[in-house]
Parts: sequence; structure tokens; C-alpha cells
Amino acid sequence: MLRSLFRKRKDNEIEQVIEQFQNGDVDQLDDFIEQYKPFIATKVSEVCKRKIEPKYDDEFSIGLIAFNEAIEKYTPDKGSRFLSFASLVIKRRVIDYIRKEKRNDNYSLDEREEDMENPYEIKATSEQYQKQIEIEQRKEEIRHYAEKLKEFGITMLDLTEHSPKHKDTRETTLQIAKTILQHENLKRQLFDKKKLPIKEVSDLVDVSRKTLERNRKYLIALVVLLSEDYIYLKEYLKGVKK
Repeated sequence: MLRSLFRKRKDNEIEQVIEQFQNGDVDQLDDFIEQYKPFIATKVSEVCKRKIEPKYDDEFSIGLIAFNEAIEKYTPDKGSRFLSFASLVIKRRVIDYIRKEKRNDNYSLDEREEDMENPYEIKATSEQYQKQIEIEQRKEEIRHYAEKLKEFGITMLDLTEHSPKHKDTRETTLQIAKTILQHENLKRQLFDKKKLPIKEVSDLVDVSRKTLERNRKYLIALVVLLSEDYIYLKEYLKGVKK
């Protein structure tokens, strides 16, 4: 009964509607969300193990926000259907909310994916969701990194223009960046004054001041990168060593 209610539209029709919303045609968005409020309430109830009252339960509001998030982030390229993807997003957002607000770690998605028809779809939907999360986190890292570099008068375009072309130079500059971080006085000077202490660094490493100055922006960028917890951006360092 519930399944037929939630699938008033055929799956391919739903995907077409989602594509229209993503392309900016949102005239029917409110009606679409209103139609699927019972679907949202059911998915939230499955997580909470009780009937959810949309007017009174905060968890429903979280589910509503998650459903809208699913509309924005859904892509059909992994083979999952929109409702399966939305179900996963809703459940994970509600679980995150419960853990944060109620300090309850006894909820798991693994037992609550029965609305998906087969294990292959579960896998495809989970992979798609994880991919979207990683994209968002990578974007956030780049934004944060760009803001940090701006403090030193460096732009992302500067990095493209000033990155050493030779492998040996890249490796040497990486080692110098690590050396700077190992010396608290050099690190403090760099971050406090927003300026590379060329003389002090040249006294520690076997590189001329002229070379340091030529690679100054790239060197500073490496120090900033190494000093922060950039999970995705630090993958770039693997290329530095190649």
C-alpha cells in the first residue's frame, strides 16, 4: 500500500522531474515535496522506531531538509533511483541529528534499507551518496585553503603559474616546507608576519636565497597545506613526490 502511494509516478518520470528542478524549473517543487511528505515521514519513523508527527517532531523537519538535499544532489549515473537515494539521505541525516542531540549511538542504517529492492541498488545508492559527500568536502577544503592563501597575498592562480616544473625542484621545496614546520621560530615568523623569512631559511637548507625567492609562493603554499588538516588536498603531495 505504502509503496504504491510513494510511487504514483514511474521511476523514470520522477528522475525527469528532479532534472527539471535541478535545471532551475522549480515551479512545482513545493507540490512535489508536499506529495512526498508521507514518504519522508515513513523513512524518519523507520529510524526513530516510532510514528512521527510532522507538526511536532523535529526529526521530521530534518527529514524534510534531507529530502530537499537529495533533490539537489541526486545524479542517476550510479544506477540508483531517486527515492532510494532520498531514503538514504533522509536516514543518515536523521541519524546524525539523533546522535548529536540525544547522544544515542544505537542507530544503524544497515538494518533499515529494506525499502531498496536489492543489494546492488543499496550499494549503488551508498556509493553515490558517499561520492556527493566527498565532492562537498573537497570543495570546502579548496575554499578554506584559498582563504588561507589569501592572507599571504597568494591566489590559486598564482600556484598554477609558480609551481616548479621539474620534479627535483618540487621535491626539494617540499622538504624545505617540512623543515620550516619543524622549526617553531620559522613557522611563527611566517604565520605571524605573513612573509617567508628567506634569510633564516637559507641558513638552514642547501638552497640559494635566489632559488627560495623564485619559489616563494609555492613554498608558502606547501607550508600552509602541511600545517592544516586537508585530507583531500594532501593527495596532491603524492604527485609532488613522483
